[in-house]
Amino acid sequence: MTSPANSPRRVLFASLIGTTIEFFDFYIYATAAVIVFPKLFFPAADPTSATLQSLATFAIAFFARPVGAAVFGHFGDRLGRKATLVAALMLMGFSTVAIGLLPTYAQIGVAAPLLLSLCRLGQGLGLGGEWGGAVLLATENAPKGREAWYGMFPQLGAPIGFILSAASFLALGAALTDEQFFAWGWRIPFVASALLVIVGLYVRLKITETPAFQAAIERRERVRAPMLTVLREHGAILSLATLGATATFTVFYLMTVFALSWGVSALGYGRGQFLPLQMIGMVVFAVTIPLSAIYADRAGRTTALLLATLGLFLFGFAFEPLFGAGHVAGVTLFLALGLGLMGCTYGPLSAALSELFPTAVRYTGASLAFNLAGILGASPAPYLATWLAKTYGLWAVGLYMSAMAALTGVALVAIARRAKRGGLGFSPAE
Repeated sequence: MTSPANSPRRVLFASLIGTTIEFFDFYIYATAAVIVFPKLFFPAADPTSATLQSLATFAIAFFARPVGAAVFGHFGDRLGRKATLVAALMLMGFSTVAIGLLPTYAQIGVAAPLLLSLCRLGQGLGLGGEWGGAVLLATENAPKGREAWYGMFPQLGAPIGFILSAASFLALGAALTDEQFFAWGWRIPFVASALLVIVGLYVRLKITETPAFQAAIERRERVRAPMLTVLREHGAILSLATLGATATFTVFYLMTVFALSWGVSALGYGRGQFLPLQMIGMVVFAVTIPLSAIYADRAGRTTALLLATLGLFLFGFAFEPLFGAGHVAGVTLFLALGLGLMGCTYGPLSAALSELFPTAVRYTGASLAFNLAGILGASPAPYLATWLAKTYGLWAVGLYMSAMAALTGVALVAIARRAKRGGLGFSPAE
């Protein structure tokens, strides 16, 4: 019996609401890792060491995400996109609420950072399975020629989730004293995320399976071990796809976690001063995502990504003059440029990665590429950038950004050449 077709509005809202929730959960951790956790979970260390240790727990999730991609990708390619998406959202939500209920170092000692790391691991596993499913929910329901447009809706969850996260911390900072905020106020966004998860689950349970996956079932194309199939038959394109997404992660976490940490420490901004500047950048990020998706549907996904990557390479030379001076105008322009270029890469990325793999292993392949890129591009970025800036100056952080963009550019060129000569091993229409 054929399942009823999903309406475009329902599909796009379901793909957007889930990633918004996931990224909100992820970003409240990122903000707390800079502002809260160094004081409450690593107080025995000096301030710089505490911040670095807190950022190290932030990086844990990026190593968990490929594991989540493999586990959830397996079930997503074997059992379907819908059930897997629901499970990923529940894991992410449970882990986030648990963080808001954790006792601090002063209460239980070294067990506190260990439990924090465990919850962060759960967040990473959940997000590792979330992104691929949300993207496929959108792109596998898209009309031909509009894959990038549909695929950018889950991508919009990133700026929306960040804006909600930053707004939460700004509101708490305005309503509470520092003593109240560090005593209990910081817990509110983590616990309140449970309400968002309930909404997301309700919406996703109303969605039916995607037409592409239903067709794969009818053609009996499902494979027994999707990850092994990806590694054995699509290993080269997986490697290139991973490198092709790496700079996207690097610039984003330089613009968010590192920029916030450097802004409130070296540049002397208060968190209530710097977060609004980041929110301006996030609005630019949100605007460039759909614009880049429209261009990608017309000019091609790889062409759009290559142009954006060239912009990221040049942007690396703006770190010292714009961000280093510390002036409000320069910092705002710096964040707007960086996050705007991030949007230009992020908009086409979902369609670009998903079309590199056949339907039978698409959940696993796209998720692995995206999350392995997170390890290379994002997990070391806040820590390494902090060390580079303190040791050599912000020009070295900019050079790091340009180097990652150059690496991504080489991979994108290789993907384009491989696709042109039919080296993907299947038709992207499959």
